[in-house]
Parts: sequence; structure tokens; C-alpha cells
Amino acid sequence: MKKWVLGLAMGLGLSGVASADPAAGMWRTAPGDTGGYLHVAIATCGGAICGKIDSAYDKSGAVQADYEHLGKKMLWGMSGDGAGYYSGGKIWAPDSDKTYSSKMSLSGNTLEVKGCVAGGLICRGQDWTRIK
Repeated sequence: MKKWVLGLAMGLGLSGVASADPAAGMWRTAPGDTGGYLHVAIATCGGAICGKIDSAYDKSGAVQADYEHLGKKMLWGMSGDGAGYYSGGKIWAPDSDKTYSSKMSLSGNTLEVKGCVAGGLICRGQDWTRIK
């Protein structure tokens, strides 16, 4: 009986690893006004999708080790709606220091990320590229 329970527990654990969310990974944001960009690590957390700022780069691609927002949560509470669509989350925009309702859509190695106001009627967004 103990072997059966252990086998079941291991099987469930391995199936959880195999079923990682398709949006999980490391993503490069679109360049900002100054040409710099971020790498955002996206993973599942608490049953939802979240992302934190992993690293920052200037327009030449040099690492900005002193970037003040390293490790800060940028995306949280996102739920998969199926077929590569996500909604119900929030996104924090470092350039404006504001938080918006968010939605995303995944197509291959491109993640379209949008922050919205006015009930989702007005949105601005970026295409992020998977790097890992």
C-alpha cells in the first residue's frame, strides 16, 4: 500500500511538471522610449500566472545591474482562458508607475501583453518575445 501511495504521489508530481503553462518562461519586453528593455520571468503562482522583472538592459544590450525594480512583480493574477488567451490579471508599468487590468494572448514565441483602463475599452500593449 505504501508503494502504491508513493507511486501515485510521484506520478502526480511529475504530471504537474509536464503540464507547465505555455506562457511560462523568460520574456523580453519591447524596447521603451529610451531603447532599454526588460527580461520578465513568467510562471504559475497561486493557481494563476505571474511575472517578475528578472533583468534590465539599456539600448546597447548592456545589463543594468542597478535597475531599481529588479525582482519586482510586474504581472499577477492572470488566468488562462484557453487557446492562448489570458485575462483577469494586473500589470504594473514601470514607465508610468501605474497598475492596469491586463490581458495577454500567446502565439508561438510572441506574447501580446496589454494593460487596460475603462473596463478594457482603452488598452496599450507590447509584443514580448520568448527568450527561454
